Amino acid sequence: MLRFDPFSDLDEWARSMLSTQVGSNRAPRFMPMDLCKIDDHYVLTADLPGVDPGSVDVSVENGMLTISAHRSARSDESAQWLANERFFGNFRRQISLGEGVDTSAIKATYENGVLTVTIPLAESAKPRKIAVERAGEQKTIEAATVDAE
Repeated sequence: MLRFDPFSDLDEWARSMLSTQVGSNRAPRFMPMDLCKIDDHYVLTADLPGVDPGSVDVSVENGMLTISAHRSARSDESAQWLANERFFGNFRRQISLGEGVDTSAIKATYENGVLTVTIPLAESAKPRKIAVERAGEQKTIEAATVDAE
């Protein structure tokens, strides 16, 4: 007999977040990030303090941006833990990009524990002027974009 419990994942997540075991092997659950649009590009910033810069990987495949990184655990086995709140292990976050970005021009930098990914808009998605012709005269109208706030 197979039982289906739709809340099992939520229960497991709550148990892991509320665990008070000192020195436990907890895995990271999230990668805090901000995403904003500035002029003709998006800027994603993600907090990854204590992560080895060589472990940071940013990739794009089928319109999906994937960020992954690794923070190593302390290896001092003689330590007597009084508090152990910092997560270690693998971090991973995926963001769907949509069709209006230029995936071939995405750039990423990692500095002071912050990953910054610059995602430019595709030329076809940038605002542009469109010439409107009427019999005997020509007038230029600027195409406007509406930003949702």
